Amino acid sequence: MTKTKVLFVCMGNICRSPTAEGVFRRLVAEAGLEHRIQIDSAGTHDYHIGKPPDRRALTAAASRGYDLSPLRGRQVTPHDFAEFDYVLAMDRDNLADLQRLCPNDQRHKLRLFLSFSERFCNQEVPDPYYGGAQGFEQVLDMVEDAARGLLQALRTDV
Repeated sequence: MTKTKVLFVCMGNICRSPTAEGVFRRLVAEAGLEHRIQIDSAGTHDYHIGKPPDRRALTAAASRGYDLSPLRGRQVTPHDFAEFDYVLAMDRDNLADLQRLCPNDQRHKLRLFLSFSERFCNQEVPDPYYGGAQGFEQVLDMVEDAARGLLQALRTDV
């Protein structure tokens, strides 16, 4: 049985992409599909390799029942493009970075994460790093919506 593999990508892998990983992990587990869907996150930059998610991301996620504490930052590698079926960028800048790194034959895997959203379609997940707690709540609202849409789309595949 082949797993569908999903990689969430932001810039530093301490705010948006680990939030998406944690939210999507829980949705997949609740659907009983963790044996069919593999989930990871990474950053386009190497700023926070090995570091836990931002404390504000941890706090906001925990307030909604998501545990991001086991996650650690890592940078996207060339292997990721072959390994993952979906490489989902949080914003257009990170999508552009991924497009520069990605081999041409793997580019079909690259998309904006919010392309799966009903409420926030064709938008970007804003980086909350330099803002306050409200930015992390907004990220969670967007991520939860897009994660539900992604799971719905993957149900036809898994």
